[in-house]
Amino acid sequence: MLIGYVRVSKSDGSQVVDLQVDALREAGVEEGRIYRDLVSGKTSTRPGLDACLKALQPGNTLVVWKLDRLGRDLKHLITIVDNLRNQNIGFKVLAGAGAEIDTSTANGRLFFAVFAALAEYERELIAERTKAGLQAARARGRLGGRPRKMDRTTLAMAMNAMADPKACAKDVAARLGITTATLYSYVNGDGSLKPAGERLLEGGHR
Repeated sequence: MLIGYVRVSKSDGSQVVDLQVDALREAGVEEGRIYRDLVSGKTSTRPGLDACLKALQPGNTLVVWKLDRLGRDLKHLITIVDNLRNQNIGFKVLAGAGAEIDTSTANGRLFFAVFAALAEYERELIAERTKAGLQAARARGRLGGRPRKMDRTTLAMAMNAMADPKACAKDVAARLGITTATLYSYVNGDGSLKPAGERLLEGGHR
């Protein structure tokens, strides 16, 4: 089964999804199986994408017009594609950079393998950055004892750690010296920021 996803670049209505929808329909995606978001790709909350990813089942194929319609950035794109691979869900891109990516073909399967390697590399970087950050915090006597409040440095480490699909929130919070409740007050389960986290990064206030 083919499942489609489309997204505009701006939320002010200056761009529409008609071109994308037409392309997906021509590729064989039924109208009722096309999920839409009318928000910018930089927006952390995309209900259309969330619903699309939940609807996908093993053996399905996710179809998008261009790669940049799917992920907020390269890191987010790598995470999504690697999750699709792990769930035995196919992926197909119709135009732009990465055009004709189709995991039902040998070249498409090679694409999945490359993204899997990139995802593993990203997880290793996250682990190294988190470990280095924790060592620096310990050196300053900032771990242990009473849980500390969230600050910018801790928030950055929390975002990196939670971006790993295999991350356990309880373990991440313990390593950072904060409570799980504090962690989830600032960061979503995928490492994206909640409003409190955005305010902290923007203004430096808790």
